[in-house]
Amino acid sequence: MRILYSRWNESARTAEQRLESMLSLFSYLALKTSGDVKEALEWLRRLAEEYGLFDESLSMEELIARLKEMGILEDAQDTLALTSKGVQRIRHDALREVFTSLRKGTNGIHETPFTGNGVERISETRKWSFGDHPANLDLTSTLTNAFKREGIDRFSLQEEDLEVYETEQTVRCATVLMLDISHSMILYGEDRITPAKQVALAMAELIQTRFPKDYLALVVFGDDARTVSMSDLPFLTVGPYHTNTRAGLQLARDLLRRGGTVNKQIFMITDGKPSAIFEQNGRLYKNSFGLDPRIVNKTLDEAVQCRRDRITVSTFMVARDPYLIDFVEELTKANHGRAFYSSLNMLGEYVLVDYLRNRRKRFSTE
Repeated sequence: MRILYSRWNESARTAEQRLESMLSLFSYLALKTSGDVKEALEWLRRLAEEYGLFDESLSMEELIARLKEMGILEDAQDTLALTSKGVQRIRHDALREVFTSLRKGTNGIHETPFTGNGVERISETRKWSFGDHPANLDLTSTLTNAFKREGIDRFSLQEEDLEVYETEQTVRCATVLMLDISHSMILYGEDRITPAKQVALAMAELIQTRFPKDYLALVVFGDDARTVSMSDLPFLTVGPYHTNTRAGLQLARDLLRRGGTVNKQIFMITDGKPSAIFEQNGRLYKNSFGLDPRIVNKTLDEAVQCRRDRITVSTFMVARDPYLIDFVEELTKANHGRAFYSSLNMLGEYVLVDYLRNRRKRFSTE
């Protein structure tokens, strides 16, 4: 067999890395502009002019041509639009961005110290017991025990020599991600909706690729609540809405009730206190000033109902207004849930790390 080698080309490698960086930047801008490709490309053009991102090796026109060639963009009615592959690329980049920023020791990690029969091997070992799967046998520890007992020359294997790897039992989870799309998510010059969408996209990509049996639904809430498909998530925008947290919890609870699993949870990303509820006659009652007991009490009632249905509500706050903190503390007590105070750049760490750690349910063998 003949093998042909060629000279290593540093410029070709750099060009690929540069293209990959430009694709990731475009993905983020497309997410920030809610899928408006024309606006995203205009932002990219301005950034390129300011920071010299393009040169003779890669121009704006060549980048657009590559995006079309890769199936990320397509021509649609005299304009450019994202394809389904383009939306998938945004999800992939969102997940990579979140996991790249993960740091060891992040707050929000909750584990129980029990091990038992399961499907995911961990490094600890224990003595073999009847019913353990042969595939989990730790051959090194088993032979070491036999040699210590009889020596190499008189080797024999007995039951007390056998050791097996401990395993974690992973379970199917049903999760509803609640996303606040009230007007405050873009108020005061701070873009809170883009990081929230990025986390939702990252979670969708994580579950679809690593935990395909898990259930994930996305609920957005403003004046009312509705479900949004993951393919439509990049195009999501906020509106001139109040915050009807109760409607979001009601819809999320209904989705989880039909999910068919005992492990149910709600992850709620919000930056405001509840300011609206629907009354029995269907009229929307609104009050943006302070904590309205009429609105708060109805919302807390829904949190209690979630607790009765064994649904844990984890609230991720991207603001620290006193009214919001007071409300979330009451909601957490009512639901026996969890609350996290997160800056926008750390939101992904809190949500995804907590999801990954809490989807593992461990059982003691005793």
